[in-house]
Amino acid sequence: MLNRRQFVTSAALAGLATRAPLARAATGASAFPRGFLWGASTAAYQVEGNNVGSDIWAAEHAANTPYAEPSGDAANSFALWPTDLDLVRGLGLNTYRFSLEWARIEPEPGQFSIAMLDHYKAMIAGCRARGITPVVTFNHFSTPMWFALKGGWAHPDSPELLARFCDRAARHLADGIGFATTLNEPNLAGMLVDVLPPELGARLVEQDKAMSATIARAHNSPQFLAGNSIWVPDPAVGQAHMLRAHALARAAIKAVRGDLPVGVSLAIVDDQATGSPALRDAAREKLYAPWLRAARGDDFVGVQNYTRQLWGPQGRLPVPPGAPRNDGGEEIYAPSLAGAVRYAHDVARVPILVTEHGLRSDDDAPRQKFIPAALAALHEVIAQGVPVLGYCHWSLIDNYEWGFGYAPKFGLHSLDRRSFVRTAKPSAAIYGAIARANAV
Repeated sequence: MLNRRQFVTSAALAGLATRAPLARAATGASAFPRGFLWGASTAAYQVEGNNVGSDIWAAEHAANTPYAEPSGDAANSFALWPTDLDLVRGLGLNTYRFSLEWARIEPEPGQFSIAMLDHYKAMIAGCRARGITPVVTFNHFSTPMWFALKGGWAHPDSPELLARFCDRAARHLADGIGFATTLNEPNLAGMLVDVLPPELGARLVEQDKAMSATIARAHNSPQFLAGNSIWVPDPAVGQAHMLRAHALARAAIKAVRGDLPVGVSLAIVDDQATGSPALRDAAREKLYAPWLRAARGDDFVGVQNYTRQLWGPQGRLPVPPGAPRNDGGEEIYAPSLAGAVRYAHDVARVPILVTEHGLRSDDDAPRQKFIPAALAALHEVIAQGVPVLGYCHWSLIDNYEWGFGYAPKFGLHSLDRRSFVRTAKPSAAIYGAIARANAV
């Protein structure tokens, strides 16, 4: 049952998504709802640099690591976050999605750093001073080393440990946050083998398993499991723990500030069936549906989409001949975001916030076409009645892409890793113009 503050929150969100009918802008473009959130996204570990207390830092530096390279200084955003916020404002965006680094805030179990909490509080205040709405992810993959050495999300206490962290962080930070998400893409934890090509998935699992064993032995621990581990001992157990963690974390944040909108960000491919949808629907049920049903208790659900997947009667189909591909070999298909958003809302029945969407391409030219085409398709979905609160592009700057290192380029800005200078790409101006006009 909704209490009064939750009711007010839900009503406000519904109003933000639907209060103004879509119209044609003065330029003839399609206008988005008044108050639409236009943002860019980053994640703490991928841009801050030198997160030495994190599980991922240990994974990068293991003797048998599958990581292409260590993160090192990353984009030096721990020091240069004001520069990043100025980039957001300079593009004409009104929203910035970023994350808290759990390992910085709670470097040892139950030991919370006021200095690090103040660091993120300053970031939130910096957003507000620039007219930017902070969308804060409490846990974006990386976890403290001590958490991973307990077995990570395989440990039965993991839900309560996340809730404790969220309670403490929320008590220090919640007043200034605009929207909060508990976890990033938890629906894929232990499930990546079902998404990747079979041979690649099997190889990565074995590499990850061997690396995890190496780190566990080095620390005299029975098990090490990183927050973004591809190998998970028992995926069903891990998923159950993360679903409970989300529920407890949401409750912890809401207990501090009941009117703060809280959700979870999910990775959702636009799965399209050619012929019988049976296998497509089975994949959706496994990868997304449990979390989308859980999100019915949230204020919104974050959708993160990058491509589509075609399904035939025998299973996944290859990228259509002649279709454009990104640098990872996936199809570039601009309407995929709209398809994922429509599906997510059909199941979750709560407002949608696009928390990630982008294109892996060293060449910016495809991105310049991709952004307006994807947003035009998203506008059509909104016009059909799907409540979408906003759109955050991944990513603000080229950053550290986990096991792939710095090779993949997703940014609206390039990064000089020696000087840390950020340089806007032409796609940034295109996206910024759409945001300023609130129309595509």
